Amino acid sequence: MSENNQRVAPISPAIIEATELWKSYEDDTIRVLQGVSLHVDQGETVALCGPSGCGKSTLLHLIGGLDSPDRGRIVVGGRELVSGNRALDLLRHEVGFVFQLHNLLPDLTLAENCLIPTVAAGTKRAVAEARLHDLAARTGLGHRLHTRIQKLSGGERQRTAICRALMNSPRILLADEPTGSLDERTASSVFELLIGMAASEGLTLLMATHDRALAARCDRTLEMRDGKILSNPAE
Repeated sequence: MSENNQRVAPISPAIIEATELWKSYEDDTIRVLQGVSLHVDQGETVALCGPSGCGKSTLLHLIGGLDSPDRGRIVVGGRELVSGNRALDLLRHEVGFVFQLHNLLPDLTLAENCLIPTVAAGTKRAVAEARLHDLAARTGLGHRLHTRIQKLSGGERQRTAICRALMNSPRILLADEPTGSLDERTASSVFELLIGMAASEGLTLLMATHDRALAARCDRTLEMRDGKILSNPAE
């Protein structure tokens, strides 16, 4: 069994735990994260707030295995992410990711985009299609399954991105400014869907957002500034 596929006993009671994360770019000239520590329990909804460039997106990328810290420790779903390891197994089975600009393939249909993660995970076609139809119905997209992404509205694209992120039944949903490119009314609708799906699926939601009103509806709000999580938000 490969290292990536090994199942080890949980070493942390939290579903997400980051300890002293540091991350820089351009030969350490651009310091993005400076000793960030974070603890999120199963089922929590947590908002990361702060100005652009404070490190919110970078932190999500590290937790989701899309990048590696320069130093520090990350435990997700009871498994430690090893530095330099892209943690593909984690991404496929434990974590779903929703991006601000959805990252969907415009020339493919809604259904084709959503089925991509299940192919990577080796899910049986019948199981994947049943999951797709269930999620599409619950997100109001059942009538759009065979529509190409380029013909969907902005709100429909983000709902599709949520469907895709949930296809492999992850325990954790990471959302990076999921309503940032939407108008106020559509943003509220997409956020309601995120919160509702997190509750019905028993998910842990960690979301980066500029929208203070939406953040206030999460269980907790963490304030980031200059690559750090503030212990006192009034600092």
